[in-house]
Amino acid sequence: MSLTRRRFMALLARIAMPGAAGAVSREVWRGRAFGGDVSLDLTGPRDRVARDLVRLTARMREIEARFTLYEVDGPLARLNRIGKGPLHGDLRRVMEVSRRVHVVTNGVFDPTVQSLWRALAEGRGADLSGVGLDRVRMTDTEVTLADGQALTFNGIAQGYAADALRAMLSGWGYATALVDMGEQAALGGPFRLGLVDPAAGRIGQVTLTGQAAATSSPAAMIIGGRAHILHPKGGRAIWSTVTVIAASATLADAASTAFCLMERDAIRQAKVALGLSDVLLVDKDGDLSRL
Repeated sequence: MSLTRRRFMALLARIAMPGAAGAVSREVWRGRAFGGDVSLDLTGPRDRVARDLVRLTARMREIEARFTLYEVDGPLARLNRIGKGPLHGDLRRVMEVSRRVHVVTNGVFDPTVQSLWRALAEGRGADLSGVGLDRVRMTDTEVTLADGQALTFNGIAQGYAADALRAMLSGWGYATALVDMGEQAALGGPFRLGLVDPAAGRIGQVTLTGQAAATSSPAAMIIGGRAHILHPKGGRAIWSTVTVIAASATLADAASTAFCLMERDAIRQAKVALGLSDVLLVDKDGDLSRL
């Protein structure tokens, strides 16, 4: 995985299906999705592994298609363009977690920052008029944006995909797996993951057993002179890299995004409120601390 995007590198991944009959095969699938490198590493009966990889990658592509902003006819691009669209199951689940993290972080996590992205990309400055997740309306079947609003799920969709694929593997009987969609979701373990900061390089590691990890580094991409993780209220990134360990990769992904923009005490309170297992912070001098 490139050090210029989400920066948790899987140093060890062991996948196994115990008790399965027939010839055992280990298959490692690597590809590109969500703008970066992704991988699936499975060991099990040869006929099962090949079939399961096909189903896993198909589901991954489905989720990617639903949340990408790069396909002009994709559902999210259409929603942003029209201001209204159908509320499919994936979108509902992502919105529910987004709203939870939005409330706990006092509005710092906010997918409506896409309108701010647009303004900066077009040279219009930091226009915050379209920002505000509380103005997005949902019914049982439809989501409606307020005037000038647009959504981006770049701060949560990778984690959601990792959770979705892990759930599939669990349902099929895999006992140990690590799904890497840019954020990692472990089934069993342990898995040792190296913590890498874009400026400081590798500065530590964590071990996952049945948990998930997500890492955000604001300076991995610059737009309009600003780090790519934008503050919905006009602030700037405080931390160079943030890693969150939680039961859910979806939750960890959203939290790590928001925490880059938050002070230590506010992060500590949010960690408790969200039930997170661990938070690792890398400051702009490259020093690592944990909450």
